Amino acid sequence: MQPTVLELISEARKLADDMGTEVCGLLLGGKGVGEKMAKELGAYGADKVLVCESDLLETYTTDAYAKVLCDTVMAKKPEILLIAATNIGRDLGPRCAARLHTGLTADCTHLDVDVEKYAAFLQEASTLPQAQIDALNREDRNLKMTRPAFGGHLMATIICPRFRPQMATVRPGVLKKGEYNEAKANAVVVEPVAFELSEADIKTKVLEVVKEAKELVDLTGAEVVVSVGRGISKDVETGIKLAEELAGLFGGVVGGSRAAIDSGWLSADHQVGQTGKTVHPKLYVALGISGAIQHKAGMQDSECIVAVNKSDSAPIFDVADYGICGDLFKVVPMMIDAIKAAKES
Repeated sequence: MQPTVLELISEARKLADDMGTEVCGLLLGGKGVGEKMAKELGAYGADKVLVCESDLLETYTTDAYAKVLCDTVMAKKPEILLIAATNIGRDLGPRCAARLHTGLTADCTHLDVDVEKYAAFLQEASTLPQAQIDALNREDRNLKMTRPAFGGHLMATIICPRFRPQMATVRPGVLKKGEYNEAKANAVVVEPVAFELSEADIKTKVLEVVKEAKELVDLTGAEVVVSVGRGISKDVETGIKLAEELAGLFGGVVGGSRAAIDSGWLSADHQVGQTGKTVHPKLYVALGISGAIQHKAGMQDSECIVAVNKSDSAPIFDVADYGICGDLFKVVPMMIDAIKAAKES
């Protein structure tokens, strides 16, 4: 089970508590999938887990999963349907939304039902005037789905007031996974679901699964992330080498701001922020990153943030636990030497 599924269940628990309703997980897969995974979903917030098991669901196919999911949704009529924005989720979500005749907000980074919580989110993460936030309808109980728009330059909040279920796919890593609860794991209700599915319903067949040979950087799983921004522009090669050396001292990885990715200094899998990966490492080091709202939203929940920037008014210092105002090309070598000396002593 991918970590993003547990993040999604944890968030669904919060939304359900605000709505006064229950969380229902849906497991689709081959024989035995319910026995393996249902308790884990319960431990992170599911009250009930619906299990759809079949040999025809052993391997993901759009036709089979879309049919079973839509048939189950039409029978159970949930208020909200959340899907992880994994490769499978991004394929399955739009197909199901079309069949269910409802809207879909894709690649969400924030969800709210409670208006007061949504207002608090806007105060922290947006530049909206306070008067506009105060004017929100406090009676609105629609799911407020926030996602990047216009290439990440804006954040849009979308609602689906006239159709149900309200559907959203949620980007991996943007939500916090709750704590494992053994009592809830043992208390979860597991309900097998009867459904109709035949080979005639499946128009495609998976012949082989070939794993991609290229290794992408694992930002979301790293405990230490050292990111670079536009501040390395005067000597990009040296800037990246410094970041790699600093990250290497902690067994960490190198990330980058959107500016660094758009400039071609790093590949897209290194991007941290609303239009990249959201990270929660134990240590996040920002080198030459000014701190746009979109970038801060992707890293501000890190346990410890260290920022190096030559401008003392850089917004990144607003979320930094430790800020160093100076030239990163002078500061970082001193940091590296100090860390090496500490390790040797």
